[in-house]
Amino acid sequence: MNANERRQRILEQLNEKGTVQVTELAEQFQISEVTIRTDLRILEEQGFLIRFHGGANLTSMLTFRAESKPDTETVLEDRYSLAQTPKSRIAKQASSLVFPGASVILDSGSTTLLIAEELVKTGNITVITNSLPAADVLSANKDITLVLCGGTLRHKTRSLHGAIAEAALTGVTADFLFVGADGIDPVNGITTFNEGYAISAVMAKAAKKVIAVVDSTKYGRSGFNQVLRIDQIDCLITDDGLDDNARVALQKAGLSVILV
Repeated sequence: MNANERRQRILEQLNEKGTVQVTELAEQFQISEVTIRTDLRILEEQGFLIRFHGGANLTSMLTFRAESKPDTETVLEDRYSLAQTPKSRIAKQASSLVFPGASVILDSGSTTLLIAEELVKTGNITVITNSLPAADVLSANKDITLVLCGGTLRHKTRSLHGAIAEAALTGVTADFLFVGADGIDPVNGITTFNEGYAISAVMAKAAKKVIAVVDSTKYGRSGFNQVLRIDQIDCLITDDGLDDNARVALQKAGLSVILV
């Protein structure tokens, strides 16, 4: 069972029961609680549920939609597929660039987690990450050399930061860095609303090619913390919702833009 199928099952259980528990889901799917928490966080970001300590409740919006149409399973599946499609396409395109023997740095984030779920199907690669959920996914494949940065845990994003994490990247050279963001524009580059994102710049220095993986809804948004300047980014992979004016502006700023 892949991650999308598992999350669909979680949604089905939520629709039946109204609530789910992390421990019960971890036992049911025979995976770690870390992975289940990541599933719930992603589903919350997409508006399907509201998390609480140890579990999650169904959102009222999803309950209404389910009750308003007899074929509940179809509604849930369609909504989940719709929410997943742009980021999933971005993740598949990103992972397709990774060749056998390549080394990859994965920053934390929901899109880079989807990239991890694609990369775990491959092998003969090295992945360096500060993301605990991504590391948990990738650890299932013994043919992947997994390097996890140390550092201080940021609970909100379940990622490692700080001087120790940055020092772990000293002397590292990787083929690719995949990095997400809350916003992108030709002037400010990629930005986030999270505090203190110095590790992304360290990752960028260690990578031969820096690839931003950001869906089109983030264009024109600007968080208060800069992740990377526009001149630190080689390529943007985004969905085909990006309009022509935005694409041209980014290309003029020096980015290669891949639409999926």
